[in-house]
Order: sequence, then structure tokens, then C-alpha cells
Amino acid sequence: MSIYIGNLSYEITEDEVRDIFSAHGEVSSVSIIKDKYSGQSKGFGFVEMPNQAEAEEAIKALNESDLKGRNIKVNQARPKEERPQRRARY
Repeated sequence: MSIYIGNLSYEITEDEVRDIFSAHGEVSSVSIIKDKYSGQSKGFGFVEMPNQAEAEEAIKALNESDLKGRNIKVNQARPKEERPQRRARY
């Protein structure tokens, strides 16, 4: 199950997120979304957990919890919506 994590501290690392979620079960991947130009965290990311029950437990346990001074939002990730294609400007 793909899990969305929002309101992350800009200083948190993927390893720290993995450690927090690993307390609730197996974590197959973690990715914190970064700005493609500055490399700065955008304050959200995704965790992939293969076991549905463990993922649901992690969501319940971690949603609205304090992580590095910020109340994080944790829920099941929704599929990315199709966006209209932008026209190139010349």
C-alpha cells in the first residue's frame, strides 16, 4: 500500500521516515519529494508498505503525530490525477 505523508519537516531524511514506519511493519520504499531545481524538500513524501494490515496500523498510529515539531498527515495515497498537458511556450 502506498502511504502519503504530509507536513514533513524540511530537514527530515528518508532514513528517519523509514525508521518511524518500520516500527509498524515492513517498509519497501520511502521517497521524500524534492524541488527539482533547488533539491529542497517539498514537505511531503510517500512510503510503500507491502502488508495492507501493517500499513493501515501505521496510518492510524502516525496520523497527526508530532515528528520534529510538526503534526504530520498520514493517509492512503490516492492515484495521481491526470492533468491537462501544458502547451510549450515559444
